[in-house]
Amino acid sequence: MVWLVCGLKKLLRQPTVPVSVGQGKSIDELMAEMRYTAFQGRRLGEAVDVWSRMLRKRHIVIWLGLAGAMIPAGMRRIVAYLIKRRMVDVVVSTGANLYHDAFEVAGGRHYMGSVHCDDKKLRRQRIDRIYDVYADEDRFYAFDRWLERVFSKKLEDNYPYSSREIIQILGETFYERYGEVDSMIVTSYRRGVPVFCPALGDSSLGFSLMFANRRLGRDIILNAFKDVDESSRITEKSRITGVIYVGGGTPKNFIQQTAVISSYQTRHDRSHNFAVQFTTDLPVWGGLSGCTFEEAQSWGKISANARFATCHVDATIALPIVVHALAERFKKFRREIPVFDWEGSSLEITFEKCKL
Repeated sequence: MVWLVCGLKKLLRQPTVPVSVGQGKSIDELMAEMRYTAFQGRRLGEAVDVWSRMLRKRHIVIWLGLAGAMIPAGMRRIVAYLIKRRMVDVVVSTGANLYHDAFEVAGGRHYMGSVHCDDKKLRRQRIDRIYDVYADEDRFYAFDRWLERVFSKKLEDNYPYSSREIIQILGETFYERYGEVDSMIVTSYRRGVPVFCPALGDSSLGFSLMFANRRLGRDIILNAFKDVDESSRITEKSRITGVIYVGGGTPKNFIQQTAVISSYQTRHDRSHNFAVQFTTDLPVWGGLSGCTFEEAQSWGKISANARFATCHVDATIALPIVVHALAERFKKFRREIPVFDWEGSSLEITFEKCKL
Protein backbone atom coordinates (compact mmCIF):
# COMPACT_ATOMS: atom_id res chain seq x y z
CA MET A 1 0.00 0.00 0.00
CA VAL A 2 2.83 2.40 0.85
CA TRP A 3 4.48 1.60 -2.48
CA LEU A 4 1.21 2.30 -4.32
CA VAL A 5 0.76 5.68 -2.63
CA CYS A 6 4.37 6.67 -3.43
CA GLY A 7 3.84 5.65 -7.06
CA LEU A 8 0.75 7.81 -7.34
CA LYS A 9 2.51 10.76 -5.74
CA LYS A 10 4.93 10.81 -8.67
CA LEU A 11 2.07 12.17 -10.74
CA LEU A 12 1.99 15.26 -8.52
CA ARG A 13 5.07 16.92 -9.93
CA GLN A 14 3.86 19.95 -11.85
CA PRO A 15 1.47 22.27 -10.06
CA THR A 16 -0.84 24.57 -11.95
CA VAL A 17 0.42 28.14 -12.07
CA PRO A 18 -2.01 31.06 -11.78
CA VAL A 19 -1.87 33.43 -14.74
CA SER A 20 -0.30 36.74 -13.82
CA VAL A 21 -1.68 40.11 -14.88
CA GLY A 22 0.73 42.76 -16.01
CA GLN A 23 1.25 45.47 -18.56
CA GLY A 24 3.29 44.80 -21.65
CA LYS A 25 2.67 41.04 -21.75
CA SER A 26 2.60 39.65 -25.28
CA ILE A 27 -0.02 37.18 -26.50
CA ASP A 28 2.75 34.62 -26.92
CA GLU A 29 3.78 35.08 -23.29
CA LEU A 30 0.15 34.69 -22.23
CA MET A 31 -0.12 31.44 -24.20
CA ALA A 32 3.05 30.14 -22.55
CA GLU A 33 1.52 30.82 -19.12
CA MET A 34 -1.76 29.19 -20.07
CA ARG A 35 0.05 25.90 -20.67
CA TYR A 36 0.20 25.63 -16.87
CA THR A 37 -3.50 26.30 -16.28
CA ALA A 38 -6.31 23.84 -17.04
CA PHE A 39 -9.24 22.92 -19.25
CA GLN A 40 -9.38 24.51 -22.71
CA GLY A 41 -7.07 27.33 -21.68
CA ARG A 42 -4.26 24.79 -21.30
CA ARG A 43 -5.26 23.12 -24.56
CA LEU A 44 -4.98 26.48 -26.35
CA GLY A 45 -1.45 26.97 -25.04
CA GLU A 46 -0.55 23.43 -26.05
CA ALA A 47 -1.89 24.03 -29.56
CA VAL A 48 0.51 26.95 -30.00
CA ASP A 49 3.41 24.76 -28.86
CA VAL A 50 2.56 21.85 -31.18
CA TRP A 51 2.15 24.21 -34.14
CA SER A 52 5.51 25.81 -33.24
CA ARG A 53 7.17 22.39 -33.26
CA MET A 54 5.85 21.84 -36.77
CA LEU A 55 7.34 25.11 -37.99
CA ARG A 56 10.75 24.20 -36.57
CA LYS A 57 10.76 20.72 -38.14
CA ARG A 58 12.79 20.17 -41.29
CA HIS A 59 11.21 18.74 -44.44
CA ILE A 60 7.67 18.91 -43.08
CA VAL A 61 4.50 19.61 -45.06
CA ILE A 62 1.76 21.28 -42.99
CA TRP A 63 -1.89 20.85 -44.03
CA LEU A 64 -4.68 23.25 -43.07
CA GLY A 65 -8.29 22.03 -43.04
CA LEU A 66 -10.73 24.95 -43.02
CA ALA A 67 -14.41 24.35 -42.32
CA GLY A 68 -17.18 26.54 -40.97
CA ALA A 69 -18.06 30.08 -42.09
CA MET A 70 -14.63 31.48 -41.25
CA ILE A 71 -14.44 34.14 -43.97
CA PRO A 72 -17.83 35.76 -43.28
CA ALA A 73 -16.80 35.72 -39.59
CA GLY A 74 -13.80 37.97 -40.30
CA MET A 75 -10.98 35.42 -40.51
CA ARG A 76 -9.92 36.17 -44.13
CA ARG A 77 -6.77 38.14 -43.33
CA ILE A 78 -5.70 35.65 -40.67
CA VAL A 79 -5.93 32.72 -43.10
CA ALA A 80 -4.12 34.76 -45.77
CA TYR A 81 -1.39 35.57 -43.23
CA LEU A 82 -0.85 31.89 -42.44
CA ILE A 83 -0.42 31.19 -46.15
CA LYS A 84 1.79 34.21 -46.80
CA ARG A 85 4.14 33.36 -43.92
CA ARG A 86 4.04 29.69 -44.93
CA MET A 87 2.82 28.58 -41.54
CA VAL A 88 0.75 26.17 -43.61
CA ASP A 89 1.73 24.57 -46.93
CA VAL A 90 -1.46 22.97 -48.31
CA VAL A 91 -5.05 24.09 -47.74
CA VAL A 92 -8.25 22.04 -47.92
CA SER A 93 -11.32 24.23 -47.61
CA THR A 94 -15.06 24.12 -47.91
CA GLY A 95 -16.40 25.74 -51.06
CA ALA A 96 -18.21 28.33 -48.95
CA ASN A 97 -15.01 29.75 -47.46
CA LEU A 98 -13.43 30.04 -50.91
CA TYR A 99 -16.55 31.64 -52.35
CA HIS A 100 -16.81 34.22 -49.57
CA ASP A 101 -13.08 34.95 -49.86
CA ALA A 102 -13.46 35.61 -53.60
CA PHE A 103 -16.63 37.62 -52.98
CA GLU A 104 -14.83 39.97 -50.57
CA VAL A 105 -11.84 40.38 -52.89
CA ALA A 106 -14.27 41.39 -55.65
CA GLY A 107 -15.68 44.13 -53.41
CA GLY A 108 -18.47 42.26 -51.65
CA ARG A 109 -19.05 42.74 -47.95
CA HIS A 110 -20.42 40.87 -44.97
CA TYR A 111 -22.22 42.97 -42.37
CA MET A 112 -22.64 42.86 -38.61
CA GLY A 113 -26.14 41.63 -37.92
CA SER A 114 -28.11 40.15 -35.05
CA VAL A 115 -29.55 36.81 -34.07
CA HIS A 116 -32.56 38.72 -32.72
CA CYS A 117 -34.21 39.41 -36.03
CA ASP A 118 -37.17 38.51 -38.20
CA ASP A 119 -35.75 36.09 -40.77
CA LYS A 120 -38.91 36.25 -42.85
CA LYS A 121 -38.42 40.01 -43.11
CA LEU A 122 -34.79 39.45 -44.08
CA ARG A 123 -35.96 37.14 -46.84
CA ARG A 124 -38.30 39.79 -48.23
CA GLN A 125 -35.38 42.24 -48.26
CA ARG A 126 -33.08 39.64 -49.87
CA ILE A 127 -30.68 39.66 -46.92
CA ASP A 128 -29.00 36.37 -46.08
CA ARG A 129 -28.05 35.59 -42.47
CA ILE A 130 -25.12 33.55 -41.14
CA TYR A 131 -25.87 33.57 -37.40
CA ASP A 132 -25.05 37.25 -36.58
CA VAL A 133 -23.67 38.19 -40.00
CA TYR A 134 -25.73 39.61 -42.86
CA ALA A 135 -25.04 39.59 -46.60
CA ASP A 136 -26.74 41.14 -49.62
CA GLU A 137 -28.16 38.37 -51.79
CA ASP A 138 -28.32 40.66 -54.80
CA ARG A 139 -24.55 41.17 -54.54
CA PHE A 140 -24.12 37.40 -54.28
CA TYR A 141 -26.24 36.97 -57.39
CA ALA A 142 -24.17 39.53 -59.33
CA PHE A 143 -20.95 37.78 -58.32
CA ASP A 144 -22.39 34.40 -59.27
CA ARG A 145 -23.16 35.81 -62.72
CA TRP A 146 -19.55 37.03 -63.05
CA LEU A 147 -18.25 33.56 -62.19
CA GLU A 148 -20.61 32.00 -64.71
CA ARG A 149 -20.11 34.43 -67.61
CA VAL A 150 -16.59 35.84 -67.13
CA PHE A 151 -14.44 33.53 -65.01
CA SER A 152 -15.71 30.37 -66.71
CA LYS A 153 -14.05 31.61 -69.94
CA LYS A 154 -10.68 31.02 -68.26
CA LEU A 155 -11.45 27.29 -68.15
CA GLU A 156 -11.21 24.87 -71.06
CA ASP A 157 -13.94 22.52 -72.16
CA ASN A 158 -13.45 18.76 -71.92
CA TYR A 159 -10.42 19.01 -69.62
CA PRO A 160 -10.69 17.09 -66.33
CA TYR A 161 -9.80 19.72 -63.73
CA SER A 162 -8.95 19.04 -60.13
CA SER A 163 -10.33 21.60 -57.70
CA ARG A 164 -6.72 22.65 -57.06
CA GLU A 165 -6.33 23.65 -60.71
CA ILE A 166 -9.57 25.64 -60.79
CA ILE A 167 -8.73 27.52 -57.59
CA GLN A 168 -5.22 28.26 -58.88
CA ILE A 169 -6.69 29.75 -62.08
CA LEU A 170 -9.13 31.79 -59.98
CA GLY A 171 -6.22 33.06 -57.87
CA GLU A 172 -4.30 34.04 -60.99
CA THR A 173 -7.37 35.80 -62.40
CA PHE A 174 -7.93 37.76 -59.21
CA TYR A 175 -4.25 38.69 -58.94
CA GLU A 176 -4.38 40.13 -62.46
CA ARG A 177 -7.52 42.13 -61.58
CA TYR A 178 -6.81 43.22 -58.00
CA GLY A 179 -3.08 42.75 -57.37
CA GLU A 180 -1.72 41.73 -53.96
CA VAL A 181 -4.64 41.45 -51.55
CA ASP A 182 -5.22 39.66 -48.26
CA SER A 183 -7.02 36.71 -49.76
CA MET A 184 -6.55 32.98 -49.22
CA ILE A 185 -7.12 32.41 -52.96
CA VAL A 186 -4.76 35.13 -54.22
CA THR A 187 -2.10 34.56 -51.56
CA SER A 188 -2.04 30.81 -52.14
CA TYR A 189 -1.54 31.44 -55.86
CA ARG A 190 1.30 33.86 -55.17
CA ARG A 191 2.99 31.62 -52.58
CA GLY A 192 2.63 28.35 -54.46
CA VAL A 193 0.31 26.79 -51.88
CA PRO A 194 -2.08 24.16 -53.30
CA VAL A 195 -5.71 24.65 -52.31
CA PHE A 196 -8.16 21.76 -52.61
CA CYS A 197 -11.92 21.90 -52.33
CA PRO A 198 -13.25 18.32 -52.42
CA ALA A 199 -16.85 19.58 -52.16
CA LEU A 200 -16.58 22.42 -54.69
CA GLY A 201 -20.01 21.58 -56.08
CA ASP A 202 -21.46 22.19 -52.62
CA SER A 203 -21.00 25.95 -52.97
CA SER A 204 -21.83 28.94 -55.14
CA LEU A 205 -18.46 28.52 -56.85
CA GLY A 206 -19.54 25.10 -57.99
CA PHE A 207 -23.06 25.86 -59.08
CA SER A 208 -21.97 29.00 -60.92
CA LEU A 209 -19.67 26.86 -63.08
CA MET A 210 -22.47 24.33 -63.45
CA PHE A 211 -24.66 27.13 -64.82
CA ALA A 212 -21.94 27.92 -67.37
CA ASN A 213 -22.38 24.35 -68.59
CA ARG A 214 -26.18 24.44 -68.50
CA ARG A 215 -26.88 27.92 -69.85
CA LEU A 216 -23.81 28.71 -71.94
CA GLY A 217 -23.27 25.31 -73.48
CA ARG A 218 -19.88 24.81 -71.82
CA ASP A 219 -18.39 21.45 -70.87
CA ILE A 220 -16.30 22.25 -67.79
CA ILE A 221 -15.34 19.03 -66.01
CA LEU A 222 -14.44 18.70 -62.33
CA ASN A 223 -12.72 15.37 -61.67
CA ALA A 224 -13.17 14.43 -57.99
CA PHE A 225 -10.86 11.41 -58.34
CA LYS A 226 -8.09 13.73 -59.51
CA ASP A 227 -8.43 15.63 -56.21
CA VAL A 228 -7.91 12.39 -54.30
CA ASP A 229 -4.94 11.44 -56.47
CA GLU A 230 -3.18 14.81 -56.22
CA SER A 231 -3.71 15.23 -52.50
CA SER A 232 -2.56 11.71 -51.63
CA ARG A 233 0.58 12.18 -53.72
CA ILE A 234 1.53 15.10 -51.47
CA THR A 235 1.48 12.89 -48.37
CA GLU A 236 3.17 10.03 -50.26
CA LYS A 237 6.06 12.32 -51.24
CA SER A 238 6.38 13.88 -47.77
CA ARG A 239 8.73 12.52 -45.12
CA ILE A 240 6.89 14.31 -42.30
CA THR A 241 3.41 15.84 -42.24
CA GLY A 242 1.46 17.96 -39.80
CA VAL A 243 -2.22 18.91 -39.80
CA ILE A 244 -4.17 21.90 -38.51
CA TYR A 245 -7.94 21.46 -38.41
CA VAL A 246 -10.26 24.43 -38.03
CA GLY A 247 -13.54 22.66 -37.47
CA GLY A 248 -14.00 19.28 -39.11
CA GLY A 249 -16.27 18.06 -41.86
CA THR A 250 -15.06 17.26 -45.36
CA PRO A 251 -11.72 19.15 -45.13
CA LYS A 252 -10.67 17.16 -42.07
CA ASN A 253 -11.62 13.79 -43.54
CA PHE A 254 -10.03 14.64 -46.89
CA ILE A 255 -6.69 15.35 -45.20
CA GLN A 256 -6.97 12.35 -42.89
CA GLN A 257 -7.53 9.99 -45.79
CA THR A 258 -4.31 11.08 -47.54
CA ALA A 259 -2.44 9.22 -44.78
CA VAL A 260 -4.47 6.03 -45.33
CA ILE A 261 -4.13 6.15 -49.14
CA SER A 262 -0.42 6.92 -48.96
CA SER A 263 0.22 4.03 -46.59
CA TYR A 264 -1.65 1.69 -48.95
CA GLN A 265 0.33 2.97 -51.92
CA THR A 266 3.83 3.04 -50.43
CA ARG A 267 3.47 0.11 -48.01
CA HIS A 268 5.05 2.38 -45.42
CA ASP A 269 3.50 4.28 -42.52
CA ARG A 270 2.48 7.71 -43.80
CA SER A 271 0.31 8.71 -40.85
CA HIS A 272 0.48 12.36 -39.86
CA ASN A 273 3.20 13.19 -37.31
CA PHE A 274 1.78 16.40 -35.77
CA ALA A 275 -1.82 17.46 -35.31
CA VAL A 276 -3.80 20.39 -33.91
CA GLN A 277 -7.55 20.89 -34.04
CA PHE A 278 -9.97 23.57 -32.92
CA THR A 279 -13.49 22.20 -32.74
CA THR A 280 -16.80 22.77 -31.01
CA ASP A 281 -17.98 19.21 -31.64
CA LEU A 282 -17.65 16.25 -29.28
CA PRO A 283 -16.51 12.68 -29.93
CA VAL A 284 -19.52 11.10 -28.19
CA TRP A 285 -21.76 11.66 -31.25
CA GLY A 286 -19.50 9.57 -33.49
CA GLY A 287 -18.99 12.30 -36.09
CA LEU A 288 -15.62 13.10 -37.63
CA SER A 289 -15.68 16.76 -36.60
CA GLY A 290 -15.39 15.77 -32.95
CA CYS A 291 -13.28 12.66 -33.51
CA THR A 292 -10.22 12.54 -31.26
CA PHE A 293 -6.70 12.10 -32.56
CA GLU A 294 -6.46 8.98 -30.41
CA GLU A 295 -9.34 7.47 -32.41
CA ALA A 296 -7.61 8.52 -35.63
CA GLN A 297 -4.55 6.55 -34.54
CA SER A 298 -6.58 3.34 -34.80
CA TRP A 299 -7.06 4.08 -38.52
CA GLY A 300 -3.44 4.96 -39.17
CA LYS A 301 -4.40 8.56 -39.88
CA ILE A 302 -2.39 9.97 -36.97
CA SER A 303 0.96 8.46 -36.00
CA ALA A 304 1.22 6.45 -32.80
CA ASN A 305 4.11 8.77 -31.85
CA ALA A 306 2.44 11.98 -32.96
CA ARG A 307 2.45 15.18 -30.95
CA PHE A 308 -1.04 16.63 -30.94
CA ALA A 309 -3.41 18.99 -29.18
CA THR A 310 -7.19 19.40 -29.38
CA CYS A 311 -8.90 22.54 -28.13
CA HIS A 312 -12.68 22.60 -27.86
CA VAL A 313 -13.28 26.23 -28.72
CA ASP A 314 -14.99 28.49 -31.22
CA ALA A 315 -12.40 28.97 -33.98
CA THR A 316 -13.25 32.68 -34.23
CA ILE A 317 -11.82 32.95 -30.70
CA ALA A 318 -8.89 30.56 -31.14
CA LEU A 319 -7.53 31.65 -34.52
CA PRO A 320 -6.86 35.33 -33.74
CA ILE A 321 -5.17 34.44 -30.44
CA VAL A 322 -3.12 31.51 -31.70
CA VAL A 323 -2.00 33.19 -34.93
CA HIS A 324 -0.98 36.37 -33.10
CA ALA A 325 1.03 34.24 -30.66
CA LEU A 326 2.76 32.51 -33.58
CA ALA A 327 3.41 35.86 -35.27
CA GLU A 328 5.16 37.08 -32.11
CA ARG A 329 7.08 33.85 -31.61
CA PHE A 330 8.25 33.76 -35.24
CA LYS A 331 8.80 37.42 -36.06
CA LYS A 332 11.71 36.48 -38.30
CA PHE A 333 12.59 32.89 -38.99
CA ARG A 334 13.98 30.61 -41.64
CA ARG A 335 12.00 27.62 -42.74
CA GLU A 336 12.51 25.00 -45.39
CA ILE A 337 9.25 25.34 -47.29
CA PRO A 338 8.01 22.67 -49.69
CA VAL A 339 7.87 23.62 -53.36
CA PHE A 340 5.31 21.66 -55.38
CA ASP A 341 6.13 20.93 -59.01
CA TRP A 342 3.07 19.56 -60.83
CA GLU A 343 3.75 17.93 -64.17
CA GLY A 344 0.68 16.24 -65.56
CA SER A 345 -0.38 13.63 -63.04
CA SER A 346 3.04 13.50 -61.36
CA LEU A 347 4.34 15.58 -58.46
CA GLU A 348 7.79 16.42 -57.18
CA ILE A 349 8.38 18.15 -53.84
CA THR A 350 11.62 19.98 -53.12
CA PHE A 351 12.45 22.18 -50.15
CA GLU A 352 14.01 25.61 -50.20
CA LYS A 353 15.13 27.75 -47.28
CA CYS A 354 13.18 30.98 -46.99
CA LYS A 355 13.19 33.93 -44.64
CA LEU A 356 9.63 34.30 -43.45
